[in-house]
Amino acid sequence: MAAVAVQAPPVPGPRSRGAVRKVSRFEKVNPLVYVVAWLLVAVCIGPVAYIVLGGLRTNAQITQDPSGFPTTWEFGNYGDVLGSSLFWRQAANSAICGIGTTIGVVVLGVMASFVLARYRFNARGALYALFAAGLMFPMTVAITPLYLMIKSLGLMNSLAGIILPQIAFALPTTIIILVPFLRAIPQEIEEAAAIDGASRLGFFFRMVVPLSVPGVVTVGILAFVASWNSYMLPLFILNDETSYTLPLGVQSFASQYSVDTARVLAFTSLSMIPALIFFSLFERRIVGGLTGAVKG
Repeated sequence: MAAVAVQAPPVPGPRSRGAVRKVSRFEKVNPLVYVVAWLLVAVCIGPVAYIVLGGLRTNAQITQDPSGFPTTWEFGNYGDVLGSSLFWRQAANSAICGIGTTIGVVVLGVMASFVLARYRFNARGALYALFAAGLMFPMTVAITPLYLMIKSLGLMNSLAGIILPQIAFALPTTIIILVPFLRAIPQEIEEAAAIDGASRLGFFFRMVVPLSVPGVVTVGILAFVASWNSYMLPLFILNDETSYTLPLGVQSFASQYSVDTARVLAFTSLSMIPALIFFSLFERRIVGGLTGAVKG
């Protein structure tokens, strides 16, 4: 009788390092994490949604049910605000302050960060520590001497009196973010540029500025949003309604039309929507820039 050869099943060997099982994003994640995340999202979005929807209601609806949805959509509140020349004047003032602050912060921040990151001199550590210490002094602490200084310079009731202090107070954060970016640029690139005949300024404009774009975008967005939402400094510096920025315009509009709650909510939502849209569009840029700063 012929013997039948029975082949034993292969013994599973050790899994190689390259064979890694793909894990789903939702695998081994506690559902409580998603519940907490959605609760936080609701807490953050709830007030914004209430203001936006409140502008689409009538005062009678708000009085009858303050937290309800519009029964009839009242677009006239937004139309009245958008038809006001004062609103567009204040929006233009906010845009001028935001753009001017962003340009000043980016230009001065990149130049100062380049010196602190690439040059070696005795006071480099002290200067970096000085800028880092600026993070501990918010504008509210220095508002009184700042007011006296701006008054002595003759910049009261002018947008320049808003832009210059905002640049100064935004530079510490800008330098803290940009210095790791510029320090992470390999020294070999600078040496190769010097061999090719590039000067210090040539290396700065041709190599440093393009390589630091993620960090520059991050600090620019942060400076613009902070300037758009600034309230304390314009409150002390501006005293003419035509020169108000939107945060002051909201306060002035609310005091004038305190009875017309729906229109006040419409004005408030229109004043904050540009900053929300701007921040939402560049959210990934901000996260990527801050990640690069931490890695650097």
